[in-house]
Amino acid sequence: MHQVHVDKSKLASAELVDMDPGALADGGVRLAVESFSVTANNVTYAVVGDGFGYWNFFPAPDGKGIVPMWGHARVVESNSPDFAVGERVYGYLPMASHLDVIPGKVSASGFVDMAPHRQPMSPIYNQYSRLAADPEHDPAREGERMIFGPLFKTGFLIEYFMRSQDWFGAGQVVLTSASSKTAMGLASVAKRRSPSVRRVGLTSAGNVDFVKASGLYDEVLSYDEVSSILPEPSVTVDFAGNAGLLGQLHHHFGDALKYSCLVGATHIEERGGGLGGGASLPGPTPTLFFAPDHAVALFKEHGPEKAGAMVAESWHGFLGDAGGSIEIERHQGLGAARDIFVEMLGGKVDPAKGIVIEP
Repeated sequence: MHQVHVDKSKLASAELVDMDPGALADGGVRLAVESFSVTANNVTYAVVGDGFGYWNFFPAPDGKGIVPMWGHARVVESNSPDFAVGERVYGYLPMASHLDVIPGKVSASGFVDMAPHRQPMSPIYNQYSRLAADPEHDPAREGERMIFGPLFKTGFLIEYFMRSQDWFGAGQVVLTSASSKTAMGLASVAKRRSPSVRRVGLTSAGNVDFVKASGLYDEVLSYDEVSSILPEPSVTVDFAGNAGLLGQLHHHFGDALKYSCLVGATHIEERGGGLGGGASLPGPTPTLFFAPDHAVALFKEHGPEKAGAMVAESWHGFLGDAGGSIEIERHQGLGAARDIFVEMLGGKVDPAKGIVIEP
C-alpha cells in the first residue's frame, strides 16, 4: 500500500510512503484506487483540513495528512457478502493506492463507509456509488466526473438553495471566478432551472475568452469591469476569495444586493470581514455556503432516490453544456499526484485542463 503524506504545517512538503495494509476487518472491503482527479478543490481540503475535519477521513501519522480525492476504485478483497472482487465504485478516496471500508446501508446503487473514525464527519463524504446501478455513471465520461463532479454538485446545491429562496428577489446573479468548475456548474444548472435569472460571469482578463466560449453566461466581464454591471437587484456568489473584489461588488450594488454568498474556504481570512466584519460592507452580510449541510437537507427533503435523480439529470445537462470545455491530462503514479498537488498549491491552475491520476 502506498500513500502520499503531506506535512500539515508545510503543505508543499509531501512524500510518497509505503504502508503495511494489515489484515482486512470483518465485514470490510479493500478497494484499489484506479483513478482520481487533482483540482483546486483538493487544495482547499488541505488548506482548511484541520478546521473542517478533512484530515480526519484518512488518518496519517502525527503532523501528517492524506489529502482526500474524488475518484474510482475496484474491490480487490472482500469480507462482505454484498461485494465481490472486481466491483467498481466511485467516491471519496485518499491520495493513496488502497482504501479499506466497512460498508453499511448497502443498496444496489451505493453504500456508506461505517468505519468509526469517519462517523463524526458529514455523511455526504462517506457515501459511495456502485457503478453498476449509478444514474450518474457514464463509462465514457469518468474523467469529467472526477474533475467536475464534486464541484458541480456544489453548484447544483447553490442553485437549489437560491431557487428555494426565490433568488432573494433578485433577477441577476454575479459569479466571481467564472472559469472555476464550481461556478460553471452553478451557471449550467441556473441556465436550465432558473432561466429568468441573468447570469454574469466575472473572471481574469486572460480567461474571458474561455468563459465566453462556454456559453454558460449571459455576460462575461473581466474584474476591472465591475462598474459596468447593471446595478439591478442581484445576488453575488463569490468563488474568488478576493477581499477587494468582494468590497467592490458590495459598494457597486449597495441596497440592490440582495444576498452575498461565499463559496470555498481557501481565503476566508482574506475576505475583508466576510465572516466577521461584514457589517462594514454595504448590503447584506456575506454568508458562507457549506455544501455538505445543504446536501444533507436536499436528500432529507426528497429522499435519496429522487434527490439522486435530480442531481443526475442536471449533471448530464452540464456534460452537454461544458463537458468538452477541458482537455483531460492523465498521469501515472502517486508521485505525479504529489507533484501536481504541490504545483496547484502555488496557484498554477489552467481552467482548460483537467488532471486525472491513475495510481
